[in-house]
Amino acid sequence: MIRPLLAAVLLTLTCAAPAWAADNPLVEAPAGRLEGRMSGEVRAFKGIPYAAAPVGDLRWAPPRPAAHWDGLRQADDFGPACPQFRAPPGGIYWAPPPPMSEDCLSLNVWAPAKAGPKDSKGAPVIVWIHGGSFAGGSSRETLYEGTKMAGRGVVVVSINYRLGVLGFLAHPELSAESPDGLSGNWGLLDQVEALRWVQRNIAAFGGDPGNVTIAGESAGGLSVAYLMAMPSARGLFAKAILQSAYTTSAPELKQASNGTPSAEASGQALAARLGAADVASLRAIDADKLIAKSAFAYFPFPTVDGKLIPRQLVDTFDRGEQAPVPLIAGFNSGEIRSLMILAPKTPLTAGAYEKTIRDNYGDLADSFLGLYPSRDMGESILATTRDGLYGWTAWRLAAKQTAAGQSAYLYIFDHSYPAADSAGLHAFHGAELPYMFGNINRAGPYWPAIPQTPGERAMADAMVDYWVSFATTGRPKARGAPDWPAFGRPGYFMAFQDVPKVSADLLPGVFALHESVVCRRRAAGTQPWVWNLGLAAGVIPPKAEGC
Repeated sequence: MIRPLLAAVLLTLTCAAPAWAADNPLVEAPAGRLEGRMSGEVRAFKGIPYAAAPVGDLRWAPPRPAAHWDGLRQADDFGPACPQFRAPPGGIYWAPPPPMSEDCLSLNVWAPAKAGPKDSKGAPVIVWIHGGSFAGGSSRETLYEGTKMAGRGVVVVSINYRLGVLGFLAHPELSAESPDGLSGNWGLLDQVEALRWVQRNIAAFGGDPGNVTIAGESAGGLSVAYLMAMPSARGLFAKAILQSAYTTSAPELKQASNGTPSAEASGQALAARLGAADVASLRAIDADKLIAKSAFAYFPFPTVDGKLIPRQLVDTFDRGEQAPVPLIAGFNSGEIRSLMILAPKTPLTAGAYEKTIRDNYGDLADSFLGLYPSRDMGESILATTRDGLYGWTAWRLAAKQTAAGQSAYLYIFDHSYPAADSAGLHAFHGAELPYMFGNINRAGPYWPAIPQTPGERAMADAMVDYWVSFATTGRPKARGAPDWPAFGRPGYFMAFQDVPKVSADLLPGVFALHESVVCRRRAAGTQPWVWNLGLAAGVIPPKAEGC
């Protein structure tokens, strides 16, 4: 903590205090001079470059800090999104396609009007990492607008990072270009560079670089877990929030493992599919064409390379080598209701369901069927995937961080409203986002409409309070709502239902079952985890020592 605090002091001494007019706030940051816009009592600065454009020979290379600019830079609009597949309209997560460019490594800052380097320590900082399966999304999405949070006294930063094949491609030639013999993980390296920018610059906006919370949902939550595991990110943040993260097995850089080809082999296979004889040929392909041709032929994911990501996340957390910071981790009760592609097809009969489970789970089948019975196969299938992918991850993160001597706070989001329930989407994947950002009036065109009622506003107020309080002190509290106890030995958790409610021992027996399955797969080393669950599990390896 000493180095970030020293950085804050030095920036306070060397940076001119920000001056702003009523409509056009000005900031003199180490990166350069910026002019933003006011939104009530919040200053907004958008589209700030934190790294050089990764084009040409810089495509598939570590990010380089953006050059200092001279003169006054307008920061009144979001930067372009990183190149990604343009989905057709209709899905609940759909938004109008944003401008896109490979020159996309920018971030946005929302800061309280009264926060500035004149304050002794500065305001807490929340850095938001968007989701989208490492293939889509951007910091400009309306749900992530930071005004409501910043109005509670924190500085909110949202970032772009490289996606898809441009963000995660590994290839032997790319590894040969690296002094460390590594490739892939470009998007995660972007996130680290953004955090370094925050350390250098956020004091000029009134933020405390010694009190940074990294937060994200879905692939953003998984990114937070990887940042906790990356030595190069150590010291760049003080707290972590992981919403609907999933600690699946990751490919290794140079060798097949856990039933998955090496990342370099996957990169070579994609190059062959694209007719590219070498990396130079890949770099010559237009970004839009590259994304279009690889969108359904390449699965972007972080790579275990032995240095940037030393080992599988479960191994890092088992060894207690993750960042020693407090965390919030949780998931939604209806995660899979909007992600039906992850749910196996329901069998025609209960007997067929039970037979497949017994064939797959062997001596664990009775435990599985007790938790996920055949009498309601549809709901059991949804719960299996939810619990093994998102629930087990959140529970495990809370348990491992508690074992490491840090405060951990577990939640389940089980709140819904008529439009979502009538669409069969009770507490679906991402449903918490409008509430924790305080933006229940800013959901997308196909999002089930949230009623603007006192009850919905109260839930949003409580969640914003909990998140801001945690970022400020490491302890989540909310006005007019129960204190959120740390996970601890009883396994306390917060259930966001009609109102926030505290309980203990979430889903008894569920996480122990999934932990046993993952333990056996890790010991065997021949199967990935945890996409393959329930009816799609295949034969689970026999019991191993320690499992």
